[in-house]
Amino acid sequence: MEPTKIALFGSSKIRKTLHENEWWFSVVDAVSALTESENPNDYWFKMKIRVKGEDGFEVSTICRQLKLEAMDGKMRETDCANTEGMFRIIQSIPSPKAEPFKRWLAKVGYERVQEIEDPELATKRTRALYKAKGYSDDWIEKRMRGIAIREELTDEWQNRGAKYAQDYEILTAEISKATFGVTPREYKELKGLERENLRDHMTDLELIFNMLGERATTEIHRTEDSKGMPKLKSDAKAGGDIAGGAREKLEERLGRPIVTQKNFLKSTEQEERKKLE
Repeated sequence: MEPTKIALFGSSKIRKTLHENEWWFSVVDAVSALTESENPNDYWFKMKIRVKGEDGFEVSTICRQLKLEAMDGKMRETDCANTEGMFRIIQSIPSPKAEPFKRWLAKVGYERVQEIEDPELATKRTRALYKAKGYSDDWIEKRMRGIAIREELTDEWQNRGAKYAQDYEILTAEISKATFGVTPREYKELKGLERENLRDHMTDLELIFNMLGERATTEIHRTEDSKGMPKLKSDAKAGGDIAGGAREKLEERLGRPIVTQKNFLKSTEQEERKKLE
């Protein structure tokens, strides 16, 4: 488990910690922020009793006791919930400050039902989200095409013998190592990312070579009717080698590397600092 970090919850601070590669938040801090109770610990205790009486639901079952830094600087165990759990808890808090969250959850649920009925809406909303974050139209087009190529590849893996999440990680790492010379984990470290999506922080050329490696792998699978992890793994390396070879030739011509520390996160932070100067 990594050290405790602070997350902003409106104007209030909610302690959070990364546990098993997932963020977990202090329930008492969230209760304090939404209810402005003078004794959030007591509020949380009574709330668990109330929810069980009303809904028959044990709220504590979605919580874990994790160590967070207390006011006295010591690490103490406290009830924490992940994002899904926090949303469930917020739904049970009768406070005006909780209402915007409840409306947002209802809206997201409604949109999800719409997307199930019309999958094209999901694509449109994804484009809109990237646009709102400040990505260019050209980058968004490449990213969306990359998503489609990735989905085709993972479908092939599923149909040809990849059974577990670890299988997909192994195959993805093979393509990445052959294409860029680094694994996805090493790539994220290079770009200073933690849990962020690596592909959302790739440059145009990085996206292009990533697509080439994955598309080449898909075509090799189909052409050779590959089956089983050993063959899929060798295909993944072969597909990555094709993209890696093309990358090296372009790097030689340009006189600079394609794989860089640049990422969208840092770019936006630099732009915000310039606005404040």
